[in-house]
Amino acid sequence: MQTVDTLIAARWVVPVEPHGAVLEDHAVAVSSGRILEVLPSDQARSRFAPLVSVDLHDHVLIPGLVNAHTHAAMTLMRGIADDLPLMAWLKGHIWPVEGRWVSEDFVRDGVSLAVAEMLRGGTTCFNDMYFHAEVTAHTAIACGIRACVGLIVLDFPSRYANDANEYLAKGLSVYDEFQGEPLISHAMAPHAPYTVSDPALTRVRTLADELEIPIHMHVHETADEVAQAVEETRRRPLERLDNLGLVSPSLIGVHLTQLEDVEIVRLAQAGAHVAHCPESNLKLASGFCPVQALAEAGVNVCLGTDGAASNNDLDMFGEMRTAALLAKGVANDATAAPAESVLRMATLNGAAALGLSAEIGSLRPGKAADITAVSFDTLETQPCYDVISQLVYAAGRERVSDVWVAGRHVLKDRRLVHVDEEEVKHKAARWADRIRET
Repeated sequence: MQTVDTLIAARWVVPVEPHGAVLEDHAVAVSSGRILEVLPSDQARSRFAPLVSVDLHDHVLIPGLVNAHTHAAMTLMRGIADDLPLMAWLKGHIWPVEGRWVSEDFVRDGVSLAVAEMLRGGTTCFNDMYFHAEVTAHTAIACGIRACVGLIVLDFPSRYANDANEYLAKGLSVYDEFQGEPLISHAMAPHAPYTVSDPALTRVRTLADELEIPIHMHVHETADEVAQAVEETRRRPLERLDNLGLVSPSLIGVHLTQLEDVEIVRLAQAGAHVAHCPESNLKLASGFCPVQALAEAGVNVCLGTDGAASNNDLDMFGEMRTAALLAKGVANDATAAPAESVLRMATLNGAAALGLSAEIGSLRPGKAADITAVSFDTLETQPCYDVISQLVYAAGRERVSDVWVAGRHVLKDRRLVHVDEEEVKHKAARWADRIRET
């Protein structure tokens, strides 16, 4: 018998590749942090001698979820200014709090809280955009989660940097520091067309090409953003980005609630990606991303939560359900965004957008063992006729029992292995007391 590190047997395995597949009574063999094989459980037990054996009789194994758009540290601002439109929310509340409080400690404690929440919800990789990216990376490594750390760029000053040149310099330093870290990847992260000038965006494009990393950017988030751009430049923001060479396979455009048909075609032609954040868009009344039209055009659509300050959670199960329902309403088509496609948006499509589809996003031999176990042993998930539909429409993040990242057991029977939950809660409460004074 062959020795392996871990053998995880479950009632079902949903590997995402092949699309829509459900494997009954299967197991995942893990060795050196990677998936060695996915095979029937009885065969696995006769072939492998695991150092650790995990039997999950009433569970589904899925790839770890990929949260394609976050501002993780902003979890410390959860609920600080609800029920407001985007710019009133930003200018009147979020930016003043950030101007006073954002620091390395703020980011460390905020990211710790966010990572704890995400791991407990089955997310194993997040794509972040925020200040002090180096702190985000160090915290992710310590907690055992995978992170694509954005190298943020803005034209205006903050507590982190004074201008675009300083943001870029700090971002490149972060990139250099974490080369070779297996859990950390990077993206250029210019905030939005209305906060980053043409010269800075040109440098972003050049660096993204040189470093072969994505460009992660808010684009066409609201109708007001587009209207203001047209008034000031006589061009829609996406056209401006296209003229600067940013609309390409490197682009992860976030939100894109305001799209014309010709823009959908252009995104498809360019091989660009769209990070859809349905619950944040709904809460801020930003508009509706045309998910079905994008998918039909061949655009890779993935899912993100946005920050907990505007969502107000980091729940990818909630995003899947909302994305499926909203897409049907927007398209006026009950067949739009079927469950198996939405699960793919939350896993393999997110990995593809980040340039990580060879590493994560599906349960295939050779890939990193990023695995989420979901329990169906509950009244709310009975009876089960279609496993994938049940995952998207009935199961919630509270049903996540176990999570592995690169083969490491980071959530075990709902308990975080590498995160002190009480300490995280204590620090969050201390920050709340300070921020109330702002």
